[in-house]
Amino acid sequence: MWALFSSAGVIVLLSNQRPACVKPRPAMEPWPAVAWVLLLMVLADWLKTAQSKDFTEQDIIYLHPSTTPFPGGFKCFTCEEAPDNYECNRWAPDLYCPQEARYCYTRHKMDMEGDSVSVTKRCVALGDCLSTGCSEEDHEGTRICTACCEGNICNLPLPWNVTEAVFATTSPLSGTTGLSQCYTLTSSLLYFTLLISSYV
Repeated sequence: MWALFSSAGVIVLLSNQRPACVKPRPAMEPWPAVAWVLLLMVLADWLKTAQSKDFTEQDIIYLHPSTTPFPGGFKCFTCEEAPDNYECNRWAPDLYCPQEARYCYTRHKMDMEGDSVSVTKRCVALGDCLSTGCSEEDHEGTRICTACCEGNICNLPLPWNVTEAVFATTSPLSGTTGLSQCYTLTSSLLYFTLLISSYV
């Protein structure tokens, strides 16, 4: 403890000890400062990404998968003679099918143990899907199952047996169902018109 005298005759006591009633203030640990720096860095990056960008036509097609090059456009997994389904789907190009193609085709060749020998997938027209199913084992013990489906990238799985080797469509293949519904609607309208006119 030190004592100082001022010119006014007042004694000022200086001490290097704190009074007992005042708690010492702990030093700030370094991790909150690091957290603030990281938070500011994240906010700065977020502000950079929020800036606008001029999109090209390819960017819009990429961002909006519903946008197709033509009405009803779709994609299929495509590969030729891939060793298995994983390799086929992994390296399949991300392209739309040509306009004349309406279905996704899968040809799966298996050995006598049931392991994949080759996988072929592509976009096809109706004619290529008329003979789906599985063949009997040939003299080498290989078996081929083919399947077709209608829809966007619907050919993800492989046909392993006759239950899976089918032609799956979401719309009717012939117009007969639509025509019968049209005739039913027309005859119903005609009947109600005659019924109402008979009461008038």
